[in-house]
Amino acid sequence: LQFCPTKAEARRSAAKIALMNSVFNEHPSRRITEDFIEKSVSEALASFNGNREEADNPNTGIGAFRFMLESNKGKSMLEFQELMTVFQLLHWNGSLKAMRERQCSRQEVLAHYSHRALDDDIRNQMAMDWVNREQSSPGALSRELASTERELDEARLAGKELRFHKERKDILMLAAGQLGSFHSSNC
Repeated sequence: LQFCPTKAEARRSAAKIALMNSVFNEHPSRRITEDFIEKSVSEALASFNGNREEADNPNTGIGAFRFMLESNKGKSMLEFQELMTVFQLLHWNGSLKAMRERQCSRQEVLAHYSHRALDDDIRNQMAMDWVNREQSSPGALSRELASTERELDEARLAGKELRFHKERKDILMLAAGQLGSFHSSNC
């Protein structure tokens, strides 16, 4: 963490760090292997006081984690991190809950989204969800945007990963823009 007197310097510093991280994350030693999966699952079991049966049961959280790791074997940690951001956003947005209510299994959801990048289609779908929430509950969008900006600032100051928070803000700003164009076309 370093102090940058200007935004331009902060951007250059962030770009350098991003380049170093991408080189590091693309290194062959940073690929998901069978050994990495076993170690990660064992650590998860220890952290949550789980047992080995949980890791083998795809209907448990640890089993789903194992399934995600195994379905991404050979990929880089950077690719896996992007996938995890997609799932964090789906959880935040309520999409995972909606899929569960439609009786979609974890494996179906994981299989579908494991091969999708975080792209404009996903962002637009989530933004439309927020437009609908705002129309049914006025003020929901501004409250969520304020919360997201606060959490983004806190994560930035703590030196934490910002991608999830940044994507949330981008989705909410997209929704605000869509809502603005919706209101202006109805006037």
